Amino acid sequence: MNWIKKQVNNIVKKHKTNCPFEVSESKNIHVVYWDLHSEIWGFYKYERRNRFIFINDNLEYHRQRYVCAHELGHALLHTKVNTPFLQANTFYSIDKIEREANEFAVNLLLYDKNLEDYETKFECLRENGIPLEMERFL
Repeated sequence: MNWIKKQVNNIVKKHKTNCPFEVSESKNIHVVYWDLHSEIWGFYKYERRNRFIFINDNLEYHRQRYVCAHELGHALLHTKVNTPFLQANTFYSIDKIEREANEFAVNLLLYDKNLEDYETKFECLRENGIPLEMERFL
């Protein structure tokens, strides 16, 4: 089991849920719904020892759930990393950080799911509101 799966496993066992909204609340991470540009699904922000997940309130619920899980991955795995700042002001590649947050989200949302219960991986992703591009994390 890789380290991200271990993190997810520990979180679900501790909080007795794999719901990203509930985990965020119990970890005192503020989830804020905001009218963001349609191209921005959400983002994570760490400021003065406070953690915030901003979610585009124009998204459908299943997409908001995925965004919350992804940004929760940032909050727990990369607590003090500001990816928009890195992207805009440095040459630092954020690919690894984004990949880890995606892997965290997929593992969290599919924690109690059995892939054998689905015809295909894509059916599993679709039924659980996860973007099909995340297939590589199954």
